[in-house]
Amino acid sequence: MEPAISVRELRKTFKLSAKQRKIERADVRVKTAVDGLSFDVAPGEIFGLLGPNGAGKTTTLRMLAALIKPDEGDAFVGGASIVSDPASVRARIGFLTSELKLEDVFSPDYLFDFFSELHHIEPTVRDERKRVLFERFGIDRFAQTKVADLSTGMKQKTSLAVSVAHDPRVIIFDEPTNGLDVLTARTVTDFLLELAAEGRTVLLSTHIFSLVEKVCDRVGVVIDGRMVACGTLSEVAGERSLEDAFFDLYAQTVGEAS
Repeated sequence: MEPAISVRELRKTFKLSAKQRKIERADVRVKTAVDGLSFDVAPGEIFGLLGPNGAGKTTTLRMLAALIKPDEGDAFVGGASIVSDPASVRARIGFLTSELKLEDVFSPDYLFDFFSELHHIEPTVRDERKRVLFERFGIDRFAQTKVADLSTGMKQKTSLAVSVAHDPRVIIFDEPTNGLDVLTARTVTDFLLELAAEGRTVLLSTHIFSLVEKVCDRVGVVIDGRMVACGTLSEVAGERSLEDAFFDLYAQTVGEAS
């Protein structure tokens, strides 16, 4: 069976300004955010990228969502290349990031219709999907409320509904539970499991061990832009907890680098 997502030797660098070099206390003018990353995600699998802040997780997901181009390497989503066919990649995925900011003046109802139109969804299909998702997340009572007047949790639920308005087969989520209260976080994790049960492929990034343990079939540990371990939780952690295994890997990687 072909992978739903296939990543091959992705590399991405960024130029650092004088101010950034001062903040990071670095003399180098170029920072390597992702350094030769490779992995596959099977259809219907929930795969987690686990790593600390600054490990390159978000940069990786942005490349896979065809929002930024890699310096080297390539990745394929449903067979479409992020390098040579980014439009097809964007059409096949749902992408959610904690940095997605919904415009305060619009309502969930308007935003769902807007993003559905971008994906050329027929109005009858759009309306039924909106009804199901809005009821699922309790958005229906706030459908006509401006985003500015929504709670943080309801904004996240709206972002989640909008990101899957076109019913994508592949969903890419960057830190899906970051900053959420426990009830909203539970809603999000339950939805991830539902997506996988329906045969959807989910790729997520996180630094939260409990999220990986609860929802992920496999996990890739990313440190300093490199994959240092990849497999099922038992393959990565062995007899240890995932947290203990991660810190052992981190200490080994930092030690080798120094």
